[in-house]
Amino acid sequence: MSFNIGLSGLYAANKQLDVTGNNIANVATTGFKSSRAEFEDVYSATRLGTGSKTVGNGVRLSNVSQQFGQGDVSNTGNVLDMGIQGNGFFVLSNNGSLTYTRAGTFKTDKDGYVTNSDGTARLQGYGVDSNGKIVNGVLTDLRIDTSNLAPKSTSLVSSTINLNSTSPVIDQTVAANKFDPSKTETFTKSFSTPVFDTQGNQHTMDQYMVKTGANTWDTYTLIDGRNPDGSDPTVTAPVASTMSFDSTGKLTSVSTPVTPPTTPPTSVISSDLKITNWTPGSVTNGVWTANGAAADPAGLTIAMANTTQFNADTARSIPAQNGYATGQITNLTIDGSGVLLANFSNNQTKPIGQISLASFTNEQGLQPVGGTSWKETYASGIPGYDAPETGTLGSIVSNSLEESNVNLTNELVDLIKAQSNYQANAKTISTQSTIMQTIIQMT
Repeated sequence: MSFNIGLSGLYAANKQLDVTGNNIANVATTGFKSSRAEFEDVYSATRLGTGSKTVGNGVRLSNVSQQFGQGDVSNTGNVLDMGIQGNGFFVLSNNGSLTYTRAGTFKTDKDGYVTNSDGTARLQGYGVDSNGKIVNGVLTDLRIDTSNLAPKSTSLVSSTINLNSTSPVIDQTVAANKFDPSKTETFTKSFSTPVFDTQGNQHTMDQYMVKTGANTWDTYTLIDGRNPDGSDPTVTAPVASTMSFDSTGKLTSVSTPVTPPTTPPTSVISSDLKITNWTPGSVTNGVWTANGAAADPAGLTIAMANTTQFNADTARSIPAQNGYATGQITNLTIDGSGVLLANFSNNQTKPIGQISLASFTNEQGLQPVGGTSWKETYASGIPGYDAPETGTLGSIVSNSLEESNVNLTNELVDLIKAQSNYQANAKTISTQSTIMQTIIQMT
């Protein structure tokens, strides 16, 4: 009996050495989770149980349990290096076969798909629709699209403007004061805004503010120095829109005469200016030339709701407009929620996907399959997929990797303990052998 007990102890000590040695060997493996050898005692038993004086039969390996504690997250400087701060696993697909990992050493293949370090599996996440909105719920292969961002024509311009209530009135009934963009004395202030046509060509929209009364201002809008329809403003007089303010300096209405005129004359009254007859083009040496592009089909709306008339300098905040030229991708950023943001040369940012993380009810039930990866089993339960920072899922740390969670000091101490255990069990066998020799000599 003692031989079997000693042998079981040797086997257990050997397994402890194996587990400890494997932990030490992977101390520098990205995303590695240390393991722990768990043992249980062995007793002979019948259907009615064990007796009160039963001697144990030794020890056996109960389980090799992986410890999914957080490893240190260290910076690498590579944008596709990703660590998970908190719970969750990256999801990888190899032709539909899913594995799960904490090792975020990713790269792109020749087709732009994000893969693991050896290129055998693709990172899973959520794609985007044509409007750049994340499509949650459907896992797909994440791909970094390096194609150019198509231009977008300007349909809305907005800004915050203050018009000085103490500015002198310009009487436009006087011929010398008739609006002329080339004569600064015929307007109070001008503002310029870049706008774009359907081909991404940039144009300059100029707004000229003219104070015509105590609480009224006229505004003239020219694009590329011409009327929006391309006509010469020195030949065809620009159409003015009238802004009216109340006694507190708040904008009450913006009215634009309807063209062609109706009888009786009517006006469109709102807090916006609307340009529907814009013809993109440019002026070269005084000659207007159309460039084959078009304006936004919806027209160009200039939001004036944030315009005030106070006793302060006439000034405008930086305008915002929703058009842009063609853009080339310049870099990629990944935020904590796993959204992949492509930055373009036209100062636009567009989401191109979002990383998905998996969680399990019983992480200990996962089956290690090598390559610092696991597969689900019946014991682990089915995975739940969601975006990072959702529920109990952790956040993504880009430009970083999660290091092994092996505590090297503890592992070296375990080595000493396992060695002592091995020697002690070997001593049990040696002692039993000596006793057997004594018995044999007695015969």
